[in-house]
Amino acid sequence: MQTEIIFAGFGGQGALFAGQILAFAGMDSGKEVTWMPSYGPEMRGGTANCQVTVADEEIGSPLTRSPTAAILMNLPSFDKYEPMIKPGGALIVNSSLVNRGFVRSDIDGLLIPANEIAESLGTQRLINMIMLGALLQKLTLLSLQEVEAALENHLPERHRKLLPANIEALRKGAAFARGE
Repeated sequence: MQTEIIFAGFGGQGALFAGQILAFAGMDSGKEVTWMPSYGPEMRGGTANCQVTVADEEIGSPLTRSPTAAILMNLPSFDKYEPMIKPGGALIVNSSLVNRGFVRSDIDGLLIPANEIAESLGTQRLINMIMLGALLQKLTLLSLQEVEAALENHLPERHRKLLPANIEALRKGAAFARGE
């Protein structure tokens, strides 16, 4: 089985980091993975996205035109990637920065107020982990525990103090996706 996921948002929202952590979790779990980042012209405020593929067998190409799922952190990303998701795929959208609902009815979509949830945890920097937690609840790709272990094993030393908050954010996102 092969799952392709797009992570997209403004630079500084953590789309690339969320994708990288998912790729590390897949790798640590013995899966084949690719992580392909793409940056806009500005470091912060421009667009940033990445494609992550997690598979049981060798991956032929890191690019996909029709991903299985996406985490979309802003309206421009939603407008761009919603039409590309495979029918039956999962779409996690930050409703804090999006002013419309889903156009498609053939996907499993979730609007999550990621900014508000992050604020309740004390920092906007957790939006990416909240949305990743919600995606993990929607897909049978990797467990929450596998991604928590990847955070533990791969979070840069300078950010180690943020580990408990990142794990809490993953769990809050998953809980929201479960309707809790």
